[in-house]
Amino acid sequence: QVQLVESGGGLVQPGGSLRLSCVASKNISSIYFMAWYRQAQGKQRELVASITSSASTNYADSVKGRFTISKDNAKNTLYLQMNSLRPEDTAVYYCTVVPWRGASGIWGQGTQVTVSS
Repeated sequence: QVQLVESGGGLVQPGGSLRLSCVASKNISSIYFMAWYRQAQGKQRELVASITSSASTNYADSVKGRFTISKDNAKNTLYLQMNSLRPEDTAVYYCTVVPWRGASGIWGQGTQVTVSS
């Protein structure tokens, strides 16, 4: 089973940038679906951005134009570039993969992002 390790979170001022990374323990080139979710304190987990094996991407309306999801198959790594960060982006960010269509999702441990002055 694939294991995922996220990194790159931290404290950043409003308007700043962060890049999250999610390293997978196995080759990701054929993984059906990969995504970043986030969960703010007291709120439900929500989809932030996703990318398919064919590199088709999808974004939550709240992050369109500010966040970019990408993957590097050679490094088995999923990224989330976050620009123009806002306090409302504060959350624990989770990486998830669905290895093939219909499979259960596999989750990383999460990384905290805090946007505050």
